[in-house]
Amino acid sequence: MKLFSVVFLSLISISVLAQDASRFQQEIMEIQEKYDSLWDNTKETIVFTGSSSIRLWKDLQETYPKYQIVNSGFGGSEASDLLTYTQELILQYNPKKVFIYEGDNDINANKKPKDIISVFKEIILKIKNSNPETWIVIISAKPSLTRWHLKGKYKSLNRRFNRLCKKEQYVNYANIWNIMLDRKKLRQDIFIEDGLHMNAKGYELWDQIISNYIQ
Repeated sequence: MKLFSVVFLSLISISVLAQDASRFQQEIMEIQEKYDSLWDNTKETIVFTGSSSIRLWKDLQETYPKYQIVNSGFGGSEASDLLTYTQELILQYNPKKVFIYEGDNDINANKKPKDIISVFKEIILKIKNSNPETWIVIISAKPSLTRWHLKGKYKSLNRRFNRLCKKEQYVNYANIWNIMLDRKKLRQDIFIEDGLHMNAKGYELWDQIISNYIQ
């Protein structure tokens, strides 16, 4: 009876995960179709991927015009979703560098920082198995007006991100948290109306940090 229960629960978990990941299939297909015509496989590529803070960075290519940029961000995603679609969103572009922004939605979904890090380790392993010399940049979780009450959990996750990057070869940590604060207070002028996503000023702040890792 116990064995049946374990197997039954495992099947439910697998089903839920598969169903959860499938909600992004249409968006993933649209990203692939977009870069079928834009991506030049003879040029070095930098991939930016992750949740909506990446997806909404619309002028990434214009911000870094010297490089071929693929923006494969997909809104509402969590780290486990990126793990599911690592091949489609990262590996198929054979990138020289990968910038990853995940963890924001995970924390909001009450996932524990240690579990988020475990998924990141799997993503890193997939990338390294494809090309051991690919540089990976983990972008810290950002503060926001709507999720400021979760700042303690975000800061805990960012500390774990930092430790992970120090242990892994070819993995860097980009801290965008501090620059979005005015001393210890969150800047009010860098968000759109929803209080979660950033306006142009917010992305200009990110660029001040990210540009250090583009070279």
